[in-house]
Amino acid sequence: MKNYEMDLCSGSLWKKIFFYSLPLMFSNILQVLFNMSDVAVVGKFAGPIALGAVGSTSILITLFTGLLIGLASGVNALAALHIGSKDSKNLGQTVHTALILCFTTGILIMVLGIIFSHGILSLMNTKEELISDAVLYLRIYLLGMPALALYNFGNAVLSAAGDTKRPLYYLLLSGVINVLLNLFFVIVCRWDVAGVAAASIISQYLSALLILTVLFKSREGFGLRFRCLKVNHEKMMQILRIGIPSAFQYGLFAIANLFVQTGVNSFDHVMVEGNSAAANADPLVYDMMAAFYTACSSFIAQNLGAGKRERILKSFYLCLLYSFLTGLIVGVGFYVFRYPFLALFTNDGAVAEAGICRLSIMALSYSVSAFMDCSIAASRGLGKSILPTIIVIMGSCVFRIVWIYTVFAHFKTIQSLYLLYVFSWLITALAEMIYFFAAYRKTSAKLPVTSGEQ
Repeated sequence: MKNYEMDLCSGSLWKKIFFYSLPLMFSNILQVLFNMSDVAVVGKFAGPIALGAVGSTSILITLFTGLLIGLASGVNALAALHIGSKDSKNLGQTVHTALILCFTTGILIMVLGIIFSHGILSLMNTKEELISDAVLYLRIYLLGMPALALYNFGNAVLSAAGDTKRPLYYLLLSGVINVLLNLFFVIVCRWDVAGVAAASIISQYLSALLILTVLFKSREGFGLRFRCLKVNHEKMMQILRIGIPSAFQYGLFAIANLFVQTGVNSFDHVMVEGNSAAANADPLVYDMMAAFYTACSSFIAQNLGAGKRERILKSFYLCLLYSFLTGLIVGVGFYVFRYPFLALFTNDGAVAEAGICRLSIMALSYSVSAFMDCSIAASRGLGKSILPTIIVIMGSCVFRIVWIYTVFAHFKTIQSLYLLYVFSWLITALAEMIYFFAAYRKTSAKLPVTSGEQ
């Protein structure tokens, strides 16, 4: 049988971080492309009302998904720590507790979301002609939250064990089925928004089933056993101490970006449309860089568990270098190919030029975010999450709002608005790096001195 797990505590860090992160990067890109395909199918075959209805729920879906991803980050860090220390007992308690915790959270989001979906969309001032379809789409989509929670749980556990390939395979399979079902439900069955939502939840349950099957069949310490499915309250609190701040961070980023969008909306429709077109580069760049942040947490947590202090720091530096170069190369690449890229979203020359204005600033800015996000991931690998989250809230959320009402309010140019990204990342990165190095020195002082680290 093929061994998918990777030992993160020995061997060349250059190679292992790269090959660990590559499947994660492809997984993240696939998720973005599959989401784009959902919107494309609705826009092409269901009409503008259906497209607007689906689009009006995107912030909420991003928020709910972010909560589950944030919770899974706690699972990943704690599981990697126990794998590194070869502590089978605590590892087993962690994964079984995490399964119940994540599944319960998914059900809670589903139930509350379905109950309050109409009220929330109304508070968001969703247009009257869109709200009926938007509520229908959101309620059907929310039925897949338990499955999404289980997939993120399984992905977190397998990634902690060094296995990033199988989650990619399962995502690829479920994503292809999602696209095919989108086309079938919308074109053949004419279910419009309901069809797209139904296709999404079917693919989510398929990916969850595949990843759970692997974990229940596994004989490794992170494998699942029905007889062991019970909550260990100590492990639950450890997961929540890392996962809740991370989940909270996702929510506040969404709120902060609403203020940024409000600033964009103060310009004419051409600038708004150009910003929307150019912003399609954001998730592709961020998600490619995010693969190295996951690697950073996993490598640091495993090596912390193994007591290998030198590999902790080397893992941070290498993940930072990889993520920085990825942001720089891909960001500049989007600017170099700005015209064909923007042509995918608009045929209007004025809109394209407005989009280029955004790309010209963001092309070099993306890479700066690596210093902030990689430091946060490194701190989580050390088991520290609360203070890094407070720092990022102040630097990248509160700071952005203050910038909009001061710097942007003074200059009132689109360039002054876009520059808030790089400045907020710089100030947050400085604080996050100071905190990480302080936490590393404190943590490493408690570790035994090991020899022969590579």
